[in-house]
Amino acid sequence: MSDANAQPTPSPDNTVYMDLKDGRVTIELLPDIAPKAVARVRELCKEHFYDGTPFHRVIEGFMAQGGDPTGTGTGGSKLPNLPAEFTHERRFLRGTVGSARTSDPNSANSQFFIMFAPAPNLDGQYTIWGQVIGGMEYVDHIKRGNGPNGMVSNPDRIIKMRLASDPN
Repeated sequence: MSDANAQPTPSPDNTVYMDLKDGRVTIELLPDIAPKAVARVRELCKEHFYDGTPFHRVIEGFMAQGGDPTGTGTGGSKLPNLPAEFTHERRFLRGTVGSARTSDPNSANSQFFIMFAPAPNLDGQYTIWGQVIGGMEYVDHIKRGNGPNGMVSNPDRIIKMRLASDPN
Protein backbone atom coordinates (compact mmCIF):
# COMPACT_ATOMS: atom_id res chain seq x y z
CA MET A 1 0.00 0.00 0.00
CA SER A 2 1.42 3.39 -0.94
CA ASP A 3 1.11 6.57 1.07
CA ALA A 4 -0.90 9.13 -0.91
CA ASN A 5 0.95 11.95 0.90
CA ALA A 6 4.45 10.59 0.23
CA GLN A 7 6.70 13.01 -1.61
CA PRO A 8 8.99 11.69 -4.34
CA THR A 9 12.61 11.48 -3.30
CA PRO A 10 14.61 14.29 -4.93
CA SER A 11 17.45 13.31 -7.26
CA PRO A 12 20.98 13.28 -5.82
CA ASP A 13 21.75 16.44 -7.85
CA ASN A 14 18.84 18.18 -6.09
CA THR A 15 19.76 16.99 -2.59
CA VAL A 16 22.25 18.67 -0.25
CA TYR A 17 23.64 17.01 2.88
CA MET A 18 24.66 19.57 5.50
CA ASP A 19 26.51 17.99 8.41
CA LEU A 20 26.18 19.84 11.73
CA LYS A 21 27.58 19.03 15.18
CA ASP A 22 24.40 17.15 16.13
CA GLY A 23 23.70 15.36 12.83
CA ARG A 24 22.92 15.51 9.14
CA VAL A 25 20.40 17.90 7.61
CA THR A 26 18.97 16.97 4.19
CA ILE A 27 17.89 19.84 1.96
CA GLU A 28 15.90 19.44 -1.23
CA LEU A 29 16.97 21.97 -3.87
CA LEU A 30 14.23 23.71 -5.85
CA PRO A 31 15.65 24.42 -9.35
CA ASP A 32 12.18 24.91 -10.83
CA ILE A 33 11.65 28.12 -8.83
CA ALA A 34 15.25 29.36 -8.33
CA PRO A 35 17.52 27.94 -11.04
CA LYS A 36 20.32 30.51 -10.60
CA ALA A 37 20.42 30.20 -6.81
CA VAL A 38 20.36 26.39 -7.00
CA ALA A 39 23.19 26.41 -9.56
CA ARG A 40 25.20 28.62 -7.18
CA VAL A 41 24.61 26.32 -4.19
CA ARG A 42 25.61 23.29 -6.26
CA GLU A 43 28.80 25.05 -7.42
CA LEU A 44 29.76 26.15 -3.89
CA CYS A 45 29.06 22.70 -2.45
CA LYS A 46 31.32 21.12 -5.11
CA GLU A 47 34.07 23.61 -4.14
CA HIS A 48 33.59 22.74 -0.42
CA PHE A 49 33.01 26.46 0.12
CA TYR A 50 30.57 26.01 3.01
CA ASP A 51 32.77 23.65 5.04
CA GLY A 52 33.60 25.27 8.39
CA THR A 53 31.49 28.39 7.80
CA PRO A 54 29.56 29.65 10.85
CA PHE A 55 25.90 30.26 11.52
CA HIS A 56 26.75 33.86 12.42
CA ARG A 57 23.18 35.17 12.90
CA VAL A 58 20.59 33.02 14.65
CA ILE A 59 17.32 34.40 16.00
CA GLU A 60 15.10 32.22 18.18
CA GLY A 61 11.70 31.59 16.57
CA PHE A 62 12.86 33.11 13.27
CA MET A 63 15.89 31.73 11.41
CA ALA A 64 19.55 30.61 11.33
CA GLN A 65 21.81 32.39 8.82
CA GLY A 66 25.10 31.04 7.50
CA GLY A 67 27.23 30.80 4.38
CA ASP A 68 29.52 33.75 5.14
CA PRO A 69 33.16 32.64 5.42
CA THR A 70 34.02 35.82 7.36
CA GLY A 71 31.30 35.24 9.96
CA THR A 72 30.46 38.96 9.91
CA GLY A 73 27.37 38.91 7.73
CA THR A 74 29.14 40.94 5.05
CA GLY A 75 31.14 38.22 3.28
CA GLY A 76 30.44 35.93 0.37
CA SER A 77 32.03 33.93 -2.40
CA LYS A 78 34.25 35.41 -5.11
CA LEU A 79 31.45 34.82 -7.62
CA PRO A 80 29.19 37.66 -8.79
CA ASN A 81 25.95 38.41 -6.94
CA LEU A 82 22.76 36.77 -8.15
CA PRO A 83 19.56 38.34 -9.45
CA ALA A 84 16.44 37.92 -7.33
CA GLU A 85 14.28 34.89 -8.11
CA PHE A 86 11.21 35.73 -6.08
CA THR A 87 8.18 33.47 -6.25
CA HIS A 88 4.66 33.48 -4.95
CA GLU A 89 4.41 29.71 -5.50
CA ARG A 90 6.26 28.92 -2.26
CA ARG A 91 6.06 30.44 1.19
CA PHE A 92 8.59 30.89 3.96
CA LEU A 93 7.62 28.06 6.31
CA ARG A 94 9.52 26.03 8.90
CA GLY A 95 12.51 24.47 7.13
CA THR A 96 12.42 26.76 4.08
CA VAL A 97 15.91 27.75 2.87
CA GLY A 98 16.35 31.17 1.29
CA SER A 99 19.10 33.40 -0.03
CA ALA A 100 20.28 36.10 2.35
CA ARG A 101 20.97 39.50 0.81
CA THR A 102 21.41 43.18 1.53
CA SER A 103 18.63 45.71 0.91
CA ASP A 104 19.45 45.30 -2.81
CA PRO A 105 17.23 42.42 -4.03
CA ASN A 106 19.95 41.43 -6.52
CA SER A 107 22.74 41.04 -3.95
CA ALA A 108 22.44 37.37 -2.93
CA ASN A 109 25.74 35.51 -3.16
CA SER A 110 26.57 32.59 -0.83
CA GLN A 111 24.70 33.38 2.38
CA PHE A 112 21.47 31.60 3.20
CA PHE A 113 19.02 31.16 6.03
CA ILE A 114 16.87 28.31 7.31
CA MET A 115 13.52 29.16 8.87
CA PHE A 116 12.63 27.96 12.39
CA ALA A 117 9.02 29.10 11.88
CA PRO A 118 6.79 30.58 9.17
CA ALA A 119 7.51 34.20 8.21
CA PRO A 120 4.86 35.46 5.77
CA ASN A 121 6.52 38.90 5.73
CA LEU A 122 9.39 37.36 3.72
CA ASP A 123 7.15 35.83 1.03
CA GLY A 124 7.95 37.28 -2.38
CA GLN A 125 10.84 39.31 -0.90
CA TYR A 126 13.66 36.72 -0.80
CA THR A 127 14.69 33.88 -3.10
CA ILE A 128 13.62 30.44 -1.87
CA TRP A 129 15.99 27.73 -3.13
CA GLY A 130 15.49 24.79 -0.79
CA GLN A 131 13.47 22.95 1.82
CA VAL A 132 14.76 20.89 4.74
CA ILE A 133 13.32 17.39 4.28
CA GLY A 134 15.26 15.67 7.06
CA GLY A 135 17.19 16.60 10.19
CA MET A 136 15.32 19.77 11.10
CA GLU A 137 15.82 18.77 14.73
CA TYR A 138 19.56 19.39 14.19
CA VAL A 139 18.85 22.85 12.79
CA ASP A 140 16.81 23.47 15.96
CA HIS A 141 19.99 22.84 18.01
CA ILE A 142 22.09 25.54 16.29
CA LYS A 143 23.43 27.99 18.90
CA ARG A 144 21.30 31.12 19.14
CA GLY A 145 22.67 34.63 19.01
CA ASN A 146 22.53 37.05 21.89
CA GLY A 147 24.27 39.95 20.22
CA PRO A 148 22.82 42.76 18.15
CA ASN A 149 20.49 41.47 15.40
CA GLY A 150 21.03 37.86 16.50
CA MET A 151 24.82 37.81 16.07
CA VAL A 152 26.35 34.71 17.64
CA SER A 153 29.58 34.64 19.62
CA ASN A 154 31.54 31.40 19.18
CA PRO A 155 28.96 30.18 16.62
CA ASP A 156 28.17 26.65 15.51
CA ARG A 157 29.64 25.80 12.11
CA ILE A 158 28.78 23.71 9.10
CA ILE A 159 31.08 20.70 9.28
CA LYS A 160 30.54 19.70 5.66
CA MET A 161 27.98 20.56 2.97
CA ARG A 162 27.79 18.39 -0.16
CA LEU A 163 25.48 17.35 -2.95
CA ALA A 164 24.23 13.81 -2.46
CA SER A 165 25.70 13.07 -5.92
CA ASP A 166 29.18 14.18 -4.72
CA PRO A 167 29.97 12.45 -1.40
CA ASN A 168 33.57 13.75 -1.29
